[in-house]
Amino acid sequence: MHIVFAASECVPYVKTGGLAEVVGAVPREVVKLGHQVTVYLPYYRQVREHAPDRKAAIRGLTIPFPYYNRFAAILDGGEHDGVQFYFVDCPELFDREALYGTPTGDYLDNWERFGLFSRAVLEATKQLGVPEIFHVHDWQAAMISVYLRTVYYFDPVLRNAGTVLTIHNAGYQGWFPPQTTERLLLPWDIFTMDRVEYFDTFNFLKGGVVYSDAITTVSPTYAKEIQTPEYGRGLDSVLHKRAADLHGILNGVDYKEWDPATDHRIAAHYTPEHLDGKRDCRRDLLHAFGAEHVKDETPVLGIVSRFATQKGFDLIAGIAPKLLTEDVFLVVLGTGEAYYEGLFRTIQDQYPDKTAIKIAYDNTLAHKIEAGADIFLMPSHYEPCGLNQIYSMKYGTVPVVRATGGLEDTVQEWDPTTQTGTGFKFTGQTAGDFHAALEQALDVFRNDKPNWTKIMRNGMAENYSWEKPSAEYVAVYKEVAQRRN
Repeated sequence: MHIVFAASECVPYVKTGGLAEVVGAVPREVVKLGHQVTVYLPYYRQVREHAPDRKAAIRGLTIPFPYYNRFAAILDGGEHDGVQFYFVDCPELFDREALYGTPTGDYLDNWERFGLFSRAVLEATKQLGVPEIFHVHDWQAAMISVYLRTVYYFDPVLRNAGTVLTIHNAGYQGWFPPQTTERLLLPWDIFTMDRVEYFDTFNFLKGGVVYSDAITTVSPTYAKEIQTPEYGRGLDSVLHKRAADLHGILNGVDYKEWDPATDHRIAAHYTPEHLDGKRDCRRDLLHAFGAEHVKDETPVLGIVSRFATQKGFDLIAGIAPKLLTEDVFLVVLGTGEAYYEGLFRTIQDQYPDKTAIKIAYDNTLAHKIEAGADIFLMPSHYEPCGLNQIYSMKYGTVPVVRATGGLEDTVQEWDPTTQTGTGFKFTGQTAGDFHAALEQALDVFRNDKPNWTKIMRNGMAENYSWEKPSAEYVAVYKEVAQRRN
């Protein structure tokens, strides 16, 4: 089969979250399974800096809008690990400081930017290779499914192509004014509550859910959660209607990048059998943050995250006054919402000897925290999959997580009787619930080193590589292709 991936992010070109990791990894694995894969990305400024001076595969595509045309080129990104990359180049829409918006809000023309991207991908494939399956990711590419079943319905070249939509986070849906319907040259009869309309807005993600042949999301538990009002963010009923076509496929991780036995970004290598290097990594982490005063017996708590309400940082704030009177040291790395950046700065000002906060994105420091911390904190209110808990387990850094989404699917609660488990979980939504789970972890760390080492080794033995999820994606592709034919 030939599969086209269309997405707004992909490592190593551009990344803000887990979406980029998936689009960077799955195509490589699908190629290994014997299929042809092409990836289309917007040619953002950040992509141009990573891949400059690309030659045009298609010099000019005309993308119509009601009273004007936009012109885009398709740039050849080359073939990497058997995957062909193309970039959609429209400088007036994609050559910007940020991907989706500024600190004051999203770009107001995101409807046009990603509407153009979707049509450009469809038009480009008619010249560069029509796939059996379009695998589209999140709201930014969801319009491909809508266009295929409306504007392109009678196109003899494209009409048999199937579509698979992956929802990486249902909290981001692409809401725009009703006029977006005619601005994208779509028929008004799709602007109804059973298609793309959502409380008098045009909802890109909802359109993708309605018009795609199959929907996937990034963990089995999240696939169930988004069919409920608590997690569906208004799409629970339409997702429930598509339940037979909704698949929860757990994300994998790239162990070439995240493995303490080979990681070139950490101070020392170590394995489950030989853990001495982790002590060196802990000392290196504390040195990197200017915290050499922390004693050997003091547990180091790590956080690496995008700062957002979703991530449960209100719970961190709730337990900080009590937690930071104990013998602990908290290391935090991340950037995001201004409120939470300010929150962490305030915590550091109040507890300068107990915390080290860096407001930044720094991949090397992220590796150092995964390797050097003793405990990793992820109290997310919801977490479609999550990757850091998987990295943490591989590095022998015991996760304390809320039992939601992919955190529920990947972290097994420690049971001292059976000697099974890879971390500690809580189910409630209060700071007290989080603190109780963390105190359990701290008690084992301080008072039961043999069991703590067992938890570390249990986590390090887990395997969340991309092989299994990629095979599951291929099974979905085959099912959709069979139905379309």
